[in-house]
Amino acid sequence: MLKVDNINVFYGAIHALHGVSLTVNEGEIVTLIGANGAGKSTTLRTISGLLRPKTGSVAFEGKTISDMKAQGIVKLGISQVPEGRRVFANMSVMENLELGAFIRSDSAEIAADIKMVFERFPRLAERKGQQAGTLSGGEQQMLAMGRALMSRPRLLLLDEPSMGLAPLLVKEIFSIIQEINASGTTVLLVEQNANMALAIAHRAYVVETGRITLEGSAQELAASDAVRKAYLGG
Repeated sequence: MLKVDNINVFYGAIHALHGVSLTVNEGEIVTLIGANGAGKSTTLRTISGLLRPKTGSVAFEGKTISDMKAQGIVKLGISQVPEGRRVFANMSVMENLELGAFIRSDSAEIAADIKMVFERFPRLAERKGQQAGTLSGGEQQMLAMGRALMSRPRLLLLDEPSMGLAPLLVKEIFSIIQEINASGTTVLLVEQNANMALAIAHRAYVVETGRITLEGSAQELAASDAVRKAYLGG
């Protein structure tokens, strides 16, 4: 479904990604794990069109997208939940969800999808008229995920969904990610909580200083001594 082929990405003179290649097959949860600053978020931002690779390419369902604008990539079926949630703080929960459907005009189906988001995230239904900036961190994460789902993505990019959340909420968010995947959405997950990420993923890549250093099934990487020492607390 997604093929990232030997991309090199720069921030000015800083070489952020060095020949990164990865694939995501339809129906999978694939996770990128690694330390802060390793290049995981840069990889997602390049896939979603917010950054351009200097060399290499990104293809989605066989179509090269690395030269496309971000909104065109959303229309193709890729949606990103950004790091830090980035909800529209001064808008209500409902308005945030409606904005998530900005590429669509099928108002009856948009209403049905908002209902589906509220069923998946009941707390958002209780707060639908509330300003998004007044929600808790966990509720904002749910809203960011719900907003991304409103574009009906076939591939969902999730950037650090557990960041800053209490352990119980982390469990809840990860079980929702599994539900989203089980209902037919492919997931590419960037996550510092490697234990949780490897527990739900099918395959995984380890990113270190802008390079992919290990790849394999999530079980293989969870069992690897090097991964355990570096990312799984021994």
